[in-house]
Amino acid sequence: MPHCIIEYSQKLESSLDIKALVQCVHSSTLASGLFSEQAIKSRAIAYEHYQTGGSDGPFIHITIRLFDGRTGEQKAALSRAVLDDVIGQMKDVGSVTVEIVDIDKASYSSHPG
Repeated sequence: MPHCIIEYSQKLESSLDIKALVQCVHSSTLASGLFSEQAIKSRAIAYEHYQTGGSDGPFIHITIRLFDGRTGEQKAALSRAVLDDVIGQMKDVGSVTVEIVDIDKASYSSHPG
């Protein structure tokens, strides 16, 4: 665990390498030292219809969902590192945000297949 979910405006597909974006987020999460590579799951979802504030400017929003147990400092450092890496590698993308969300272990189910 964690699940790194990258939401982005579909418009970015013409100017960004989305596979590279997924790899960037995945690598940044691994570099945090909080997770093994086998535990990290990363994926991207494009949005055709959206509004950001008063415009339809491009955006990337990254949600990193993980089991509780990390300190606030660890979560803040992970969020900042992922944000910095994405901004550093993906120039001129518009709005970029990162959110860390704890998953309630009691309500989480999975199948290892």
